[in-house]
Amino acid sequence: MQKMLIIEDDPAIQKALQTSFEEEHFEISIASDGLQGFELALKKTADIILLDLMLPGKNGKEICQDIRSAGITIPILILTSKHDEMDKVLLLELGADDYVTKPPGLKELHARIKALLRRSSVPVSEKDSYSFGNLYLNFKKQEATRDNQPLQLSSKEFEILKLLIQNESEVISRDKLLDEVWGYDVYPTTRTVDNYILNLRKKLEEDPANPKHIITMPKAGYKFIANPE
Repeated sequence: MQKMLIIEDDPAIQKALQTSFEEEHFEISIASDGLQGFELALKKTADIILLDLMLPGKNGKEICQDIRSAGITIPILILTSKHDEMDKVLLLELGADDYVTKPPGLKELHARIKALLRRSSVPVSEKDSYSFGNLYLNFKKQEATRDNQPLQLSSKEFEILKLLIQNESEVISRDKLLDEVWGYDVYPTTRTVDNYILNLRKKLEEDPANPKHIITMPKAGYKFIANPE
């Protein structure tokens, strides 16, 4: 059974959404204010988050941005009564996956929720984009942002990151990185890998000298951790 977190302060909308999605065999958790909703989101037990934009305590924009800054990649669908197109663009830039204008049509909402869940179940190797911490990567377009600011990465850096992310928490040897990213016919050395990792840390890590995401495993290689403890 898939789990949905609904962060909505209107009791009538809460009830309507809960009833509708329980009929679709979702397990529902509800938060009536932004602070409670954010705390529940941090537990990472939901498969999808339905998030109202206007909330007491902490608004939907803040919640969305803070969820993504915490490295949580759970799909987020925003419920908004706003009609300003630029505001909707901002929501997507903050990390929302989709939005629906209130009051939502339940058929449309069900379809969008199912589409987001299908997309989130695709393996990283088949995904065009990935986010962790305060970073967003689009592998297909080879675009990256950090704190919503453009970040310049080379094609090789994108390839290295994708390989590490595909094998999250697993140790990837320097030889495997050379083979998968460069190919042995190019004849680079393991020192080349180390230099690329060093440059990636300078671009991605808050403290490159003490990395939290790209970890060195002595005499073994490197591993990627999206959500360090």
